[in-house]
Amino acid sequence: MNNPETSVLPAFLAALADGRLEVIDLTTPLSSSTPALRLPEPFANLIDFSLEEVSAYNEPGPFWRHNNIHTGEHIGTHLDAPVHWVTGRDGDDVSQIPVRRLIGPAAVLDLTAEVAADPDHLLTIAEVRAWEQRYGRLTEGMWLLLRTGWEARGGSEAEFLNADETGSHTPGVAVDCARWLATERGLTGLGVETVGVDAGLAGGFDPAFPVHHYFLGHDKYGLTSLRNLGRLPAVGAMLVVSPLPIVGGTGSPSRVLAVLDRAGAA
Repeated sequence: MNNPETSVLPAFLAALADGRLEVIDLTTPLSSSTPALRLPEPFANLIDFSLEEVSAYNEPGPFWRHNNIHTGEHIGTHLDAPVHWVTGRDGDDVSQIPVRRLIGPAAVLDLTAEVAADPDHLLTIAEVRAWEQRYGRLTEGMWLLLRTGWEARGGSEAEFLNADETGSHTPGVAVDCARWLATERGLTGLGVETVGVDAGLAGGFDPAFPVHHYFLGHDKYGLTSLRNLGRLPAVGAMLVVSPLPIVGGTGSPSRVLAVLDRAGAA
C-alpha cells in the first residue's frame, strides 16, 4: 500500500484542484459535420458520425434520453493502432494497446510558418534536428505533435481537406523523416492537426503513406485532428489519450488531453 507521505498522487491531485496544473482539451468535437477523410474511387470510405435517437423523455423512455451512435473508427480526433496498416497487421488492435503508453510527455514542433507558405510542406529530418538542438533530443515514450495551424480550417470540410483535381493538399512528413523518426527515436506516436497522419498527397510517395507504413509497422501510433496545440509549450506537457478499447478495432475516436505545469514548461 502506498505511503501517503511519499506518494506523488496527492500532490498531483492537489495541483489539479487548485489550478497549478492546467488541463487542455486537444480534441475536435465529434458531430455529423466533423471533417472526415474522403478516399478516391475505387477505395471505400468509412461512414460519417451520426446519432440516432432511441428515446428522449418520451414513450420509448420516459425518464431518460439516449442514442445509438454510428461512426467509422477513424473519424474526427482518433487514434490509429498498429493493426490499422498492413505493416502492423500482426501488431496490437486498439483494445490491446498497453495503457501505460497512452500517457506520456509531448513535444510540439511548430510548422505554422512553413505550412502557411506551402500547404504541402513536409517535415524534414533537418527540421527535427534543429528542434532538438533547441529543446533537446526526442526521448523514449514521447508523442511528437506537429502544429501546422490547420485546425483553423476545421469549420469547413472543403477547406480542411483542401482538395483539387491533383489531390488533397495538406502537410505531413517526408518519407525519409518518417522512417528516421520511427526507427531512430523512441517515440510513442505522432499527432497532427490534419485529417490523417500522412500528407494529403502521400498516396503517391514511395512507400505510400510513409507515416502509416513506418510508424504503425514499428508499434507506434497516430493521432489526428488535434486542436489547441498553440496553447502548449515545445516541451513540458503530458499527453493523455483515451480511445475506446474496441476488441479487434483498428482505431478509435479519442479524447486527447494535455496536462501542463505552466511554471515548469519550456
